[in-house]
Amino acid sequence: MTGYEKDIAGVVESLHADLAAWLGSAAPPEIFERFAEAQHERFSMVAMCGSVLGRDELLTGLREARNTEPGLRIEVAELTELAREGDLVVVRFLERHLSDDGPSSRRVSAVLCAVEDSSSGYRWLSVHETAVDE
Repeated sequence: MTGYEKDIAGVVESLHADLAAWLGSAAPPEIFERFAEAQHERFSMVAMCGSVLGRDELLTGLREARNTEPGLRIEVAELTELAREGDLVVVRFLERHLSDDGPSSRRVSAVLCAVEDSSSGYRWLSVHETAVDE
């Protein structure tokens, strides 16, 4: 893994640690704010159900979902950097949610945009999730 891939791995893992903390505990508002700040203003995603969500829809739903999955852990594995061109990086990884309801996995493709005004150096521009059988 190159230095760039390690950098991207840290960005992906940190975002998912914040997501797990927000959904899985009575996390302080700073966790949500850090997650929200990581989303590009033009962010959109294709959820596992096939719905397309914009940034505002995603953040509205997540804001209300604090501690709805107590004890949630999210594992990120098989991270692969698929492309890097200019300010854009395309990655694919396996995201596994572990909770009392059992495991749930999805294969994720994401486009991240390098930006100077982000604490991680990147903002998430696009995400596409596909369910994976356990």
